[in-house]
This record gives sequence, C-alpha cells and structure tokens, in this order.
Amino acid sequence: MNSNSDKKPALGRGLSAILQNSETDVTSARTAPAGSVSEILLTSIETNPFNPRTNFEKEALFDLRESILEHGIIQPLTVRKMGHDKYQLISGERRYRASQLAGLKKVPAYIRIANDQNMLEYALVENIQREDLNAIEIALSYERLLSECELTQEELSEKISKSRSNIANYIRLLKLPSEIQAGLRDRQISMGHARALLAIDSAEEQLIQFRAIIADKLSVRAVEEKVKNEKSKSTNTSKAHPAVETKKDLSKYYDTPIKISQSANGSGKILMNFSSEEEFQRLIKLLLNK
Repeated sequence: MNSNSDKKPALGRGLSAILQNSETDVTSARTAPAGSVSEILLTSIETNPFNPRTNFEKEALFDLRESILEHGIIQPLTVRKMGHDKYQLISGERRYRASQLAGLKKVPAYIRIANDQNMLEYALVENIQREDLNAIEIALSYERLLSECELTQEELSEKISKSRSNIANYIRLLKLPSEIQAGLRDRQISMGHARALLAIDSAEEQLIQFRAIIADKLSVRAVEEKVKNEKSKSTNTSKAHPAVETKKDLSKYYDTPIKISQSANGSGKILMNFSSEEEFQRLIKLLLNK
C-alpha cells in the first residue's frame, strides 16, 4: 500500500488549475459560479437518503480504493450545498465510500446550489471551450451536460458546435479502466491511443496494451495494427474452438477450474486442475482438439 507521501494528486492538471483560481473556488468568501470544483472535507458530506442504490460490493470498493490511492479521484463527486460547510451527495457514492476506505481527508467535488441549472449549463459549456483541458476533463463535462443538465446528444452538439460522433467518442473514454483514464488525463497517451484501446473488449487486455504503449513508446498507428492483429488471432482461435471467445470462457470450455497469470509484456501461464487420470485424458483430448 502506498504511503501518504506517495499518493498522487487527487485531480488532473486542468482541474487543479480550476481549484487554484479564486474565481472558481466555492470555498472562497465571494460567490463562485455554479459548476465550480473544490476540495471539501469528506466528513462534511452526508449521503443522499433517497439514493436507490444501497448495496455496494466490498471487493469492488477495495479495488476502487487502491485505484484512488494510486491515481487519485479522476471524476469528482457531485454534491448539493446544504448549509455552512455541509453538503449532501448527489452522485459518486462509490467514490465517496472508497475515499473513506482510502483514509482521504478531502475529496474533489462539483458543488451545486438550488436553482442553478442554467448557470451550471453555461459554466460547463464555457469550460469546454478552454484549450488546456485534457480529454478526460472534456469527457466529464460532456457527461455532466447530458446527465445533470438533461441535454440530448443532439442538443449538446448544437450548443458546443461539435458532432454527435465527437461527443460519443469522448464519453466512451470514461468506460476505460481508471489506470488508462489517469494516463490519458496526464497525457501519457493520446486520444488516438485511447480510441485504439477502446477497440479491445477485455479491460485486462486494454491494460496490457496500455502499459506496452508507455514502455515501448508505441505510436497510434502501431497500436492500431497491434490491436487489429490480436483481433485476427482471436477470430482464428474462435473458429478452432467456437466455445472459447475470452479468457473467462476457458474454465467453461474445459469444464475445470483454470488459473491465469499474465505479465505486462503479454507472457504468462495457464494452470489447469484435474482430479483423476480420466480427467487428465479428457483435458488432453480437448487441448489437442480431438
């Protein structure tokens, strides 16, 4: 586990710049515009009692906790100001709970006030026009305009003079694993790299290729070719073994517990269990495709 001194900043460079600007800091003495971002005490936030989601998988929360310790909170929480230094959570309860597990004192948050819908929309649209935003910050702004301001992609397209496909491509980035989002946020990879990774179905494979991009300094073209070749291999394998499409299908296909360990460069081991000589012979026949 990383020590406190090893923790990375909780925000990307663009969001940090917003925080450092007194004109957009809602904790300053003057009134800040709706849609601003600030770091607030975790203890000053109360959960929303009307949140329909009440069950949170412990393992997933601990995974998110580790991600937060390693990469920070990429997507700020959204809260409603309830009074002096009191806030109610609107969205981001998984991040809120994982931040508690991570021992964070403060978290980045979008702070909403009553009847600020038009101001929020204006602030977000204006913010998108900035040239120094990274791809993740643009994607988050698009997502907020669609969800919190209840715009359709067509309406958003008209407001910001961007095509619907452009908007969709950015929002898809938020489906990537947090490690890759952090790399995109910190400009370790480009938008082109990220789009190539989105063509990969498995999150595990996406991470393997992402780490290869960093280690080998691969160009976008090289990654696209690599992904294309891997898909071609996968298609040929599927034809030989129709029931096996992903690594998770191996256990089902061979009808036995299978453990897979893989390194960042793609090499690894597959361990198969068998309980008898008869079971061993059955597996051999399957492996030899007889």
